[in-house]
Amino acid sequence: MTTVNVHEAKTHLSQLLARVAEGETVIIAKAGRPVARLSPIERDEQRVSRIGFMAGQISVPDDFDQMGDDEITELFAGSEDDRP
Repeated sequence: MTTVNVHEAKTHLSQLLARVAEGETVIIAKAGRPVARLSPIERDEQRVSRIGFMAGQISVPDDFDQMGDDEITELFAGSEDDRP
């Protein structure tokens, strides 16, 4: 574990974060007294599950994948007069 003062932490924050990302814990001290700890986040805390996050809050109609079919067909098919 490394201890750095506030000025050094501000000056070398990117390097300190790289060391923390590799698993090291860094203590930041002010006037020689520890005030903060930089430590790596556990893998489980980093993972945010997005699948199913709105379960029970919304509903999707059964014909969702067919909605607007008539309009789309009309837009791309054109009329018979437009064909060469």
